[in-house]
Amino acid sequence: MYPYLFHLSDADDKREEAAIGRLEKSPPNIVMTKSHPLCLRTVHISSPIVAAKSIFFFKLFSNGTEEQRYVIVQIHESEEAALMDLLKFTYCNTLSAKTPTGLLDVLMIADKFEAASCMRYCSNELQNQPMTTETALLYLDLPSKVLKVNVVRPLADAANVFLLLRFTDITKFEKEALSLSLSGIEVVLSSDLLEIASEDVVYDFALKWARMHYPKLEERRQVWTSHLCFLIRFPAMTCTKLKEIMTCNDFGWELASKFVLEALFYKAEPPYQQGEIAARVENTFNKRYVERAYKLRPVKALEFEAPHQQSVVYLDLKNDECTNLFPEGKIFSQGFHLGGQELFLSAHCNIEQQGVYHCLGLFLGMQGEESEPLAVDYEFSVRVRPDNEFVSMYKGSHTLSSGIVVGCHNLCGVTWIPFLSEDSLYFIDEILHIRADITVIRE
Repeated sequence: MYPYLFHLSDADDKREEAAIGRLEKSPPNIVMTKSHPLCLRTVHISSPIVAAKSIFFFKLFSNGTEEQRYVIVQIHESEEAALMDLLKFTYCNTLSAKTPTGLLDVLMIADKFEAASCMRYCSNELQNQPMTTETALLYLDLPSKVLKVNVVRPLADAANVFLLLRFTDITKFEKEALSLSLSGIEVVLSSDLLEIASEDVVYDFALKWARMHYPKLEERRQVWTSHLCFLIRFPAMTCTKLKEIMTCNDFGWELASKFVLEALFYKAEPPYQQGEIAARVENTFNKRYVERAYKLRPVKALEFEAPHQQSVVYLDLKNDECTNLFPEGKIFSQGFHLGGQELFLSAHCNIEQQGVYHCLGLFLGMQGEESEPLAVDYEFSVRVRPDNEFVSMYKGSHTLSSGIVVGCHNLCGVTWIPFLSEDSLYFIDEILHIRADITVIRE
């Protein structure tokens, strides 16, 4: 650290400002001590002017005596330019620093010496500059003490918004997203606006990021325990991926079992109880029950091996999701397994075969280009008011293969407008509840 020697002077303001301007070119004096050399620079200042802009200096000058002509403060060598800029600011309310890194240096030194007006000036100047991924990370990596200051909070908020909008699709910008620091990853993965296929994709991305940035297993487990595990919404993950977590070496067994069991118990609850659980625990820091903007809708799938190999799949669609399907939209579910194959459901806004009106269709398909054909019986049911019980809407049999979907073009037997009307029989609390019973046909 370099000590700076400040001489309190009674000279007029113009002389003081000129003196500060000359200091940048004046060499420091080197004083030898028993342990190491010290760099001393004499700075002539006007104590009332500097104290008016800095609480630190106000307290320092207030503790001195009238006979005392100087005080000493110590700073790091790297803080020299920022400190000189801060002192200039106390005279002319402007800074020499113009770059983001230069302004951040002044912001840090202004926080150190409690110069609120200079911190506000730096924050405003930084907000007026074009935001990039690099500068956003610089702002978010500021010490938490600085980020909590009211005048700096808008800068951190602007950085958050930039990263959220930049990385709504982490698969599209995967290489850039993987280079983010921990603070950046926390912002991106905490977003409800992520446009991804499913929560499985978020988990796989976080796993890949952690292995890149923390190659040592012990450090990687620590970052999962303290940060990443709170960003993944385990209840929205598929059962297949949850099983993988239990055998993943990046997690400690206790941590993995805690989140996996919690997710499985949540999936086992009926929808109304799931809503109660989510409402009870949801807050700014705990969003694990909040669904993101998934491209694949989560499903609840129950698998049976006896007396028949069967899967019972529950798919819930919100009223606004169905509304947004018009006129030719589609919604695909997450995959679920049956007979060693991965299947999916898809809801379509169809034009009826006569081409007269629109209606909701539901279809069953198989994923994977090299999947083996699978013969199944299937039945689609919908929960209907006023009894709120599932009513069978369609039955069929087909040998599924890759690239082919089977099902019905008009699931509820009504046209589009009555289907979505306020008095529709098919929406219970704005939710359409669909059940698919799929059974493997064995020869």
